[in-house]
Amino acid sequence: MANRLKYLVLHCTATPEGREVTGDDIRRMHLSPVSQGGRGWKQVGYTDIIHLDGTVERLVDNNEDANVDPWEITNGVKGYNSVSRHVVYAGGMTKDMSKPKDTRTAAQLKAMETYVKDFHRHFPSVRIIGHNEIAAKACPSFDVQRWLKSIGINQ
Repeated sequence: MANRLKYLVLHCTATPEGREVTGDDIRRMHLSPVSQGGRGWKQVGYTDIIHLDGTVERLVDNNEDANVDPWEITNGVKGYNSVSRHVVYAGGMTKDMSKPKDTRTAAQLKAMETYVKDFHRHFPSVRIIGHNEIAAKACPSFDVQRWLKSIGINQ
């Protein structure tokens, strides 16, 4: 049984500024057994990843409707996954990993703006939030609500 989509949650990979993260990296981090350094999940945490060059890679297929079917659920935020889609950008930490930082490249900023505006156009009632708005985390290392206003989305 599908649930109504309520949130688009923006994330960062919490990796050093300038270091690329591949879809395979995400799969390894999330799906590998804990004994092998992974999280041992059955599904990755994100529907899509925005790479440093602005390329958007689909990690988990979905049917692009306003429902979250069981096969579409990703593990982005505990307690919210059955009503959310999750998108992540590569980065989010300083190069030395000492603190969170908005490391989005110009290409990532453009791609994220396009992605979010397109999403909002298709699903205007879905709330767009940062991971840090519903969990005690720095992720995505920027103020999502302020950024949304700067690109003309007021929710």
